[in-house]
Amino acid sequence: MGKIISICNQKGGTGKTTSAINIASYLAVLGKKVMLIDLDPQANATSGMGINKHNVQKSTYHVLLEEQEIQSILQSTAIPNLLLAPANLDLTGAEVELVGALGREYRLKRALQKDRENFDFIIIDSPPSFGLLTINGLGAADSVIIPVQCEYYALEGLTQLHNTIRLVKDNINTGLEVEGVLLTMADFRTNLTKEVIQEVRGHFKDKVYQSVIPRNIRLTESPSFGKPIVLYDKDSLGAQKYEELCKEILGMPVTPSNILPE
Repeated sequence: MGKIISICNQKGGTGKTTSAINIASYLAVLGKKVMLIDLDPQANATSGMGINKHNVQKSTYHVLLEEQEIQSILQSTAIPNLLLAPANLDLTGAEVELVGALGREYRLKRALQKDRENFDFIIIDSPPSFGLLTINGLGAADSVIIPVQCEYYALEGLTQLHNTIRLVKDNINTGLEVEGVLLTMADFRTNLTKEVIQEVRGHFKDKVYQSVIPRNIRLTESPSFGKPIVLYDKDSLGAQKYEELCKEILGMPVTPSNILPE
């Protein structure tokens, strides 16, 4: 059975979608069969993979409303082994439409039951809010990766997120665990970054990944070209760090290298 990981933080601007796109991409490049699910109405993971969200006819919205099976909405990407379940603006109305629905928290979990055995990893990009879409992502997931930016308010909201995860674990998904805490947007020229890293490692201990994602202009540029960093600039520092992170997730030796053939 494939492992389902939700990338989740209720605080915006943490590098959540960037991480979802690049974790899914590098896991696929490293030989795993991966599905990336866009659960965010902004559909940034969809456009970041090179798919025009305005042209998406069938999306995760239709899956949550049980109008489509997830297999029927999957789109291929420029990376072999990586399929995308896209989002579009229709997803904005999903929370309202599902308010009175029976078992609304389990819609995504039920949708993935038949297909998870066909994938090694299913990565969910959740919206930066605590609503029914995020609950569906957490309800379907085996574990959560929490991106935390190396900035002043880094730990703001993390207590609330931990409480949210605990509530979901107690009431909806007893198997839910924290996969890891990912430090993002690190600028090692500043003392603040070093202080935040020290504070987060002190708080979350061995749950914090050794791989730290730096502030990197190539990472910032790549979504506007509709490409994950491995396709946009695989030699950049940002690419190397996401490769290292995925090797860490897989338990592989971490040695930065150019792993795509020319």
